[in-house]
Amino acid sequence: MNEAETCDELITPALRAAGWNVVEGSKIRREYIINLGRLQGAAGKRGPQDRADYVLEYKGRMVAVIEAKKRDLGHTEGLGQAKKYADKLKLRHAFSTNGRGIYQVDMLVGREGDIASWPTPDELWRLLHPAPSLPEVPTAIDWSERFGAVPFEDKSGSWQPRYYQDIAIQRVLDAVGKDKDRILLTLATGTGKTAIAFQIAWKLFEARWNLKRDGERRPRILFLADRNILAGQAYNAFSAFPEDALVRIDPASIKKKGKVPTNGSVFFTIFQTFMSGPGDTPYFGEYPPDFFDFIVIDECHRGGANDESTWRDILTYFQPAVQLGLTATPKRDVNADTYRYFGDPVYTYSLKEGINDGFLTPFKVKQYRTNLDQYVFVGDDTVVEGEVEAGQHFAEDEFNVTVEIEARERYRVLTFLSNIDQREKTLVFCENQRHAGLIRDLINQEKRIPDPHYCHRVTADDGEVGEQHLRDFQDNERSIPTILTTSQKLSTGVDARNVRHIVLLRRIKSMVEFKQIIGRGTRLYDGKDYFTIHDFTRSHELFHDPAWDGEELEPTEPREPKPKGQGEPEPLPEPPEPVDEPRRIIRIKLADGKERSLRHTVQTSFWSADGTPISAEQFIRLLFGELPRFFGDEDQLRALWSLPDTRKKLLDELGEKGFPLPQLQELQKILDAQHCDLYDVLAYIAYSTPTQERTARAEQARAHFEQYDDKQRAFLDFVLQQYITTGVEELQQEKLPIILQLKYKSIPDAAKELGDIARIRETFVGFQQWLYPSR
Repeated sequence: MNEAETCDELITPALRAAGWNVVEGSKIRREYIINLGRLQGAAGKRGPQDRADYVLEYKGRMVAVIEAKKRDLGHTEGLGQAKKYADKLKLRHAFSTNGRGIYQVDMLVGREGDIASWPTPDELWRLLHPAPSLPEVPTAIDWSERFGAVPFEDKSGSWQPRYYQDIAIQRVLDAVGKDKDRILLTLATGTGKTAIAFQIAWKLFEARWNLKRDGERRPRILFLADRNILAGQAYNAFSAFPEDALVRIDPASIKKKGKVPTNGSVFFTIFQTFMSGPGDTPYFGEYPPDFFDFIVIDECHRGGANDESTWRDILTYFQPAVQLGLTATPKRDVNADTYRYFGDPVYTYSLKEGINDGFLTPFKVKQYRTNLDQYVFVGDDTVVEGEVEAGQHFAEDEFNVTVEIEARERYRVLTFLSNIDQREKTLVFCENQRHAGLIRDLINQEKRIPDPHYCHRVTADDGEVGEQHLRDFQDNERSIPTILTTSQKLSTGVDARNVRHIVLLRRIKSMVEFKQIIGRGTRLYDGKDYFTIHDFTRSHELFHDPAWDGEELEPTEPREPKPKGQGEPEPLPEPPEPVDEPRRIIRIKLADGKERSLRHTVQTSFWSADGTPISAEQFIRLLFGELPRFFGDEDQLRALWSLPDTRKKLLDELGEKGFPLPQLQELQKILDAQHCDLYDVLAYIAYSTPTQERTARAEQARAHFEQYDDKQRAFLDFVLQQYITTGVEELQQEKLPIILQLKYKSIPDAAKELGDIARIRETFVGFQQWLYPSR
């Protein structure tokens, strides 16, 4: 009896006999997919998923996880997985079973052991919610059960919560049910905080929770943001509410009606609107302090909870309301006041977790240094504007603040334009608004795409025009504008899922801002396996900060800039952004020789499996130490590598241990083995075996062609050309249909030449042994 039969014939019937899927509100969820598997950075390939055999639900929440093994294995064989999944899902109870024995673990108190039969839904619920020692007031409402009775709003079946979203929603509702009035959620950018806020509001609304806790009146909920775009995105995300329940608070409608709106259930506004008003009276003061039952403060680290911020007056005024803060930034010195105000988060989901689970897109980093990152004026350059003394020195952080050298900025623009597909959406972070304007102009001058709207600036000074550019950029159906330049405005609040490149032309010193900026690229999008950070400012040094929890893919060598014509084909006030002061900047034109001698260098780094940045030497040492786990000697490596299936299995296992294919390919470059086989890299590191170029290996294979007929030789010769040009990836079985279509235009035409598919596959697989002969 295999595992599936064990589940169908033994485990599921026993669970039903205990009341699961029978008692109202109970549910058995088979093959519960916990995560998607980490994106590996190439052609949609993902790492292994976490998938629980069973998750038990009762009264609207997950209560236990079960790991099943086939009947003939021991009933505790799945115990390690069960505990792992219980930890991930934040469940108290984990079970391992083979259909005959049942092993239970209480993750809270560490008690575990065999049990005779499955607990009923009510028995598990009582363990999670023990009866109070004193009798409750007869009229008191069990909010946990009441919230659980409200199903998620699944948008006609198109939405189901990811496991961490489910946990976050339940943790907040538990806190509300326990009368906690200040609540904090910390979740990485791109993980769906607005969707979480919507589901919380939906359950509060449908359960008729309010500050009186009487279950009679629907709550009045306020969604408070600091940017119009955030408030607008939230308003759209809450569209499942009745139309008359949603209210957008803005100065125009207030002036038109002569008063603030009060009829509705869910209100949306920004801090700036609430702080404005006639005379010295802010608009929020026109509401009674207890008007709102529940307030959601989006991106709460940006001022809402800051003791020195006037925006804090709003939260203080609405002190009776339960206030939920949403933030993407773990506790740091710069946002410690947020944590003092709300307390420790009831749940945290980090960037690293999101990337490893496959819910966020991983990234690569390209690190650039130019030979003009410091400047001394010696008199042979031309001062276009301002005054400068001979010998005056300008440090890196003075560029585009004190001194501007257009040739330097043009060179940096040419450099990153040469290292991106110019059709892919890109955000460029500049020193200030003036600098963002200069970079916009230089990009439009050097671009290879002819559209005049290719690149726009979006800063505070660009107003509604900039907002429209941003909306167009966010529209994934539009390819123009393709690049936006900014200073700080776009570091948050840009829900543009198809961003492929983030360019840093100013130094990011704050970990909070750094994570926000990285988060602009992490959203998933079809065909987007990774995004790339192009760092000209050493901001990547923040990866070494203990507070960093992300992990990048292998870095790649940037290309030298190419000449134009070569390469790729063709409202309301916002929060304060540093405004360019009317200071006189020094503008300098380099002497011709200096301009032509501008160069850049690149530093390559690797990332360990736990997200720690390491050098190439450290990466090689780690790989050297791990390789004996995969093969005993070079003959075994050769045997594994000679067959597509075992070669693929070996590469997958290496990837799971922190040595994915893209990093191994990067190692080829470092070892100057780009024209060799990946086999040579592994053999060199493990056994110091001399490397061999792919052209030489192909000649070795051709020496055995006498056993094939002329048509097979022509086919194999074509395969070898693909191998020489691209690498060993061309020898995988999934590439065979593509190769046949390239060579013969169609698979039926290939079959006419070479025989049936089975024979073609036998030829394609069998000849590969001659590429890796014993020496």
